Amino acid sequence: MDRAIAAVSLALALLPVGGLAEEPVLVPFPTAWEEPVGGPADLSFLLEAPAGRDGFVTVRDGHLAEADGSRLRIWGINLSAAAGLPRKEDAPRLAAILARHGLNGVRFHYFDRPAPGGILDASRDDTHALDPEQLERFDFLVAELKKRGIYTNINLNVARRYREGDGVRDHELLGFAKGVTHVDERLVELQKEYARQLLTHRNPYTGAEYRSEPAVAIVEMVNENSIVESWFSGRLLGKNQTKDPGTWTDIPASYERELSARYQAWLRERLSDEDLARLRKEAGVGEEEAVPRLAPEGFDEASNLRFQSEASFYIELEDRFFQQMGSFLRDDLGVRALLVGSSDHNHSRSGYPLLSSTAKLDVVDGHVYWQHPHYLEGRLPSGQSRFEIPNTPMVADPLHSTVVQLARSAVEGRPYTVSEVNHPFPHAYSAEGIPILAAYGALQDWDGIFWYTFEHARPDEWEPRARGHFDLRPDPVKMAQLAAGALLFLRGDVAKAKGLHLRSYSPEEVRESIRLPHELWPFFTPGFDHALPLRRRTRIRGFESGSSDSVSPSEPGPIVSDTDQLSWHTAQEMGLVTVETERSEATVGFPRVSPASLRHLELALDNDFAAVTLGALDDRPLSRSARLLLTAGARVANSGMRWNDDRTGLVEWGGAPTVIEPVRGRVVLRGLAPATHVEVTALDSGGRRTGVPRPARHVGNGWEIQLGPTATVWYVVDVGR
Repeated sequence: MDRAIAAVSLALALLPVGGLAEEPVLVPFPTAWEEPVGGPADLSFLLEAPAGRDGFVTVRDGHLAEADGSRLRIWGINLSAAAGLPRKEDAPRLAAILARHGLNGVRFHYFDRPAPGGILDASRDDTHALDPEQLERFDFLVAELKKRGIYTNINLNVARRYREGDGVRDHELLGFAKGVTHVDERLVELQKEYARQLLTHRNPYTGAEYRSEPAVAIVEMVNENSIVESWFSGRLLGKNQTKDPGTWTDIPASYERELSARYQAWLRERLSDEDLARLRKEAGVGEEEAVPRLAPEGFDEASNLRFQSEASFYIELEDRFFQQMGSFLRDDLGVRALLVGSSDHNHSRSGYPLLSSTAKLDVVDGHVYWQHPHYLEGRLPSGQSRFEIPNTPMVADPLHSTVVQLARSAVEGRPYTVSEVNHPFPHAYSAEGIPILAAYGALQDWDGIFWYTFEHARPDEWEPRARGHFDLRPDPVKMAQLAAGALLFLRGDVAKAKGLHLRSYSPEEVRESIRLPHELWPFFTPGFDHALPLRRRTRIRGFESGSSDSVSPSEPGPIVSDTDQLSWHTAQEMGLVTVETERSEATVGFPRVSPASLRHLELALDNDFAAVTLGALDDRPLSRSARLLLTAGARVANSGMRWNDDRTGLVEWGGAPTVIEPVRGRVVLRGLAPATHVEVTALDSGGRRTGVPRPARHVGNGWEIQLGPTATVWYVVDVGR
């Protein structure tokens, strides 16, 4: 590819709220990964290698900890499907790329599928066996990650589709079998079989079985899988007759009949004769007839007895599954890694029923996407699915931000990780996601964040364009921001909030939260101030009794953290987040919302929307640092990409190369204790210097840097004294 492609003006219609006088000019800036290591922005110094060098990851004082008791935070990424199974010649390069961006955790996701996209043997008519070649690729990559201080998170049940030889009833109608994986004996048996095969396998490159490998920090049982959610989402009705129905599907009729029979037995066991008679009367059935299970449209009209009884049934089923699998993994297999049940992921509804079960395990987990694509029928000319998104900036809606949504799930006394989060491509404001969550994740004192996802394809198949909504690898802005985020979160530049607000829910409140009105999302806690997670920490105290700490409602104006390091400003459907710490500063959003002048970072940008971060690349404060990392990101697209008229979907997906809207304008670095000269060097997408350093101009009490004309998203600033 010719790296000297001339700047091109593309009519991408990436307009902010309020519009622009003219379309932004986007220029080619594809990601390139030819060199495995090095570069002035190499963040691998933040990682302690090898991973698990002192023993197994544990829990101390409610947080992840190293074997010696020191605090462990994970700034991680997902590797999905074939991306986690690279050729052996590519694995060292992939591991080095992740390390130099400051990533110390990899979640292996979506690979319980047939080869070549997964780890199962594709030559069989069942899913009983692992593919030896794929397993060796996995082994080698895990060993390469371990060498560099990168921990592993292994997912067990994610995308397994069953085959004729598995002995699974109606296997072709199950899709991913969400919900029924918790209750069907054959499906539970197969999950245990898979876990045994994978976790007792000895990795020849590390010498340890995965169940006793200290570099394996976490094992997750199921992904985004809850029978309670299946119930309130209308997916336990038994009406699916479509083969290979996809991810989110109703269950087949045979599983509905089995579930209903279990419910009848549960009612007879748990309810008094009087209550059971009342239930039958309400349902309009005779004494010997079955009580119909509720569909979502019947929730509001159901009596407290009927609704609470059925909710209890599903919660108990779910809790029993997690306890059973936890016992199998810990006691039968001897797994030393920490255990996660499933993630709280559906924030338009209550997550407390699921959390009341998963919080009994080692680690609590959450997932959130800012405006996840809603898929429509049909495909674009390029073959991608048609979709729609609101395409509005998160900075303009702080009370429903990814920060606030994720904050509802953390439980006191348990580590909290976020194993999936993203601003999916081609969102016009995706540059806001990483720096905001890195800063507020540190404020909330969370234990891990795994961005979804680095890639789905193997390195030999990488292209300089976005092929889907979720891959960060082809997005130069997000990749640069991962390095900046490692400073904010992994190094802990942002301090944890001083205050802690605790909430408790009684079992009845947990069940009743399912049918609370949508207006209360994402916390589904009447009276809760949704601005609170932007000011101080919040956790769930427990699920045994209902009580919460009192808190004063937020005052009008910017939402300021109780550390005074983070501020969230909103005005006229726009917003701006500022970060001001000793070693890192940032402004993210619409600069005209608030004066963009921090202690060390003063901006005068030409862009309507941008995310700019400044971080010390040594352990010194910004004022005395010898080298700084400056990132400046705005819009990212594929060449030739075109939005529809209302900019909520694409009519052309576009192709290579990736193009960016360069951030242009003036930056003044202030308060650099006595500097004799300051030089700035633009970096290419792989983090290498491009051209010669440019001297910054000394102005007043600072040093002025002009962003541009070189197309880039990050710079190193060398300070001489």
